[in-house]
Amino acid sequence: MGKNLQTGGQLRPVDLARAHGLSTQAVRNYEEAGILPTADRTPSGYRAYTPLHAAALRAFLALLPGHGHPTATSIMRAVNRGAAEEAFRLIDESHAQLLDDRRTLRAVEGALRDLDPTTAPGPAAPPGPGGTFIGPLARQLGIRPATLRAWEHAGLVRPRRDPRTGYRVYDGTAVRDARMTHQLRRGGYLLEQIAPLIDQVRAAGGTEPLESALGEWHRRLSARGRAMLTGAAELEAYLRVRE
Repeated sequence: MGKNLQTGGQLRPVDLARAHGLSTQAVRNYEEAGILPTADRTPSGYRAYTPLHAAALRAFLALLPGHGHPTATSIMRAVNRGAAEEAFRLIDESHAQLLDDRRTLRAVEGALRDLDPTTAPGPAAPPGPGGTFIGPLARQLGIRPATLRAWEHAGLVRPRRDPRTGYRVYDGTAVRDARMTHQLRRGGYLLEQIAPLIDQVRAAGGTEPLESALGEWHRRLSARGRAMLTGAAELEAYLRVRE
């Protein structure tokens, strides 16, 4: 395991910390967490780090932006105990999550493109100001009322109840969610896959704020992908010095 690095050039905790803008306590915490290999001790009991520890720290800090703290920690722990295959599996899972996030973004973009505001409930359908009943909405979407009730049960559509009749009333927001759900179902998405997309729209306060946030969403995913590449390069460098 990189014996020349273990013995060549001792580093004090403060040396390792300063080189990476960290506190000495943070470096010690990383060692105790298994992120860094266990350091030898000097005759006086002080930790003696080496270039191997510096390589491990560089790898961990490079993995953080792309994989997050828990996964980056698990990757380094696996490598340090000689379980490289487990580390690779964790990396694969993280990449799969990024791919799934990209698919989610594309699905939201596709659903927003397919929404046609001209088909929102108009004067022919509503029971009163600001809403439409389940029957007219179902006919508008070309589905059965039972389908809308199933979507409501799954939390995808939230109609209010008329206080006098108890009938479901779909306001503009509920119609929007029903239309998005309809478009995504046509695209082959399952209800449990659609739920987080609807939540994104609700959290953004509607489709217009979400549309303006899509560019930032793209940038975040791209930055994460590039960070994963940087992390992979530093991890490979660390694996080489351990050989």
